[in-house]
Amino acid sequence: MISAKEALQRLLEGNQRFFEGNSIKPNHSPERVKEISPKQTPFALVIGCSDSRIVPEIIFDQGLGDLFVVRVAGNTVDNVCVGSIEYAVEHLDIKLIVVLGHSHCGVFAAAMGGDDEHHHLSALVETARSAVIKAKVKEGDLLDNAIKENVRILIDTLKNTKPVLNKVLNSGEVMIQGAFYDLETGKVDLLN
Repeated sequence: MISAKEALQRLLEGNQRFFEGNSIKPNHSPERVKEISPKQTPFALVIGCSDSRIVPEIIFDQGLGDLFVVRVAGNTVDNVCVGSIEYAVEHLDIKLIVVLGHSHCGVFAAAMGGDDEHHHLSALVETARSAVIKAKVKEGDLLDNAIKENVRILIDTLKNTKPVLNKVLNSGEVMIQGAFYDLETGKVDLLN
């Protein structure tokens, strides 16, 4: 298993290839299917949005079995998602968790516009609303700032989720990194 820093470097190098139009599409063969069928050994976990324009395996130029991905609209995390994350950390020996926000996220646009009357969308919008409130005091684009703030909120939430995640994240056993994907360029930037 590779270290968290090596995993992050591998993701960033893959995104650079994707961004430059030089994707190599590793591990996309029938041989790879056979290789990973007995056991999965992903090197990183990506928590991302369900938006169809952001497929982690593609934007990070990775292949079958390389990433363990949890996707929910607006990057919200409930107990089911936490269970998936805990599974990856405990059973797949994941050392890197990337929380990936993206530009032009519809859930945050809805939270900013008060559009929360559509069935179960209100649950997603309510989660996003706290990030919008925090972002209002920052300079720059409110929508992008809210999405980035949500990444930070999610990281803090996971660091305080007991009993598994708070232990491994706060001890440094597992690294968590925020990131932001620009839909217009295809580039991923790390967040502090």
